[in-house]
Amino acid sequence: MARVCELTGKRVMTGNNVSHAHNKTRRRFLPNLTKATLISDTLGRSVSLRISTQALRSVEHNDGLDNFLLKARDANLSAAALKLKKEIKKKKEAAA
Repeated sequence: MARVCELTGKRVMTGNNVSHAHNKTRRRFLPNLTKATLISDTLGRSVSLRISTQALRSVEHNDGLDNFLLKARDANLSAAALKLKKEIKKKKEAAA
């Protein structure tokens, strides 16, 4: 299972540990991923995604999962999130 946020595409970054003697050794910066269950108002069901805590805050800031997905770029979303976005778009167009 890759360490990638399904909504924002945030990935593992690499850098250096730098000691007091200025020795450099490689290290990894891991994203803070959590398994979250979010509710889609349009679809009327809950969805379980592996997202970063920053993405969770962004979803809340955008008034829910549906608004966040509709505003998000397709390049950042995972396959499951893209499928969900298409379902939401289809349901909104049918309701309008």
